[in-house]
Amino acid sequence: QEDLVESGGGSVQVGGSLRLSCVASRRTYSSYCLGWFRQTPGNARVWVAAIDNDGTTHVADSVKGRFTISKDNANRTMYLQMTNLNDDDTGMYYCAAEGVFQDGGWVWGPNYWGQGTQVTVSS
Repeated sequence: QEDLVESGGGSVQVGGSLRLSCVASRRTYSSYCLGWFRQTPGNARVWVAAIDNDGTTHVADSVKGRFTISKDNANRTMYLQMTNLNDDDTGMYYCAAEGVFQDGGWVWGPNYWGQGTQVTVSS
């Protein structure tokens, strides 16, 4: 079984919506933080959203008010609801697990990564 499997990416027009899902294995769906990252060609991965073990959520300023992160513990699944998408949201989105998010950044990990799902926003 793969540790993290993303789905839900695709092509959408500006202003559209997508919901990404990430199913985690038992060993990766731990008591640590989960998160979503975005990467574009030639650039480093940047965090988009994170969710703590207690359900506290964090989203980057660039997506605040448009993206919502959530999780379903019973099914070991994390979601990223993306609305009002724009060109800057285009990229490969990665699910990440087993990390510690504090004071606006990842201070440890994440140690597990999915294979990514592509999101393309076009006008």
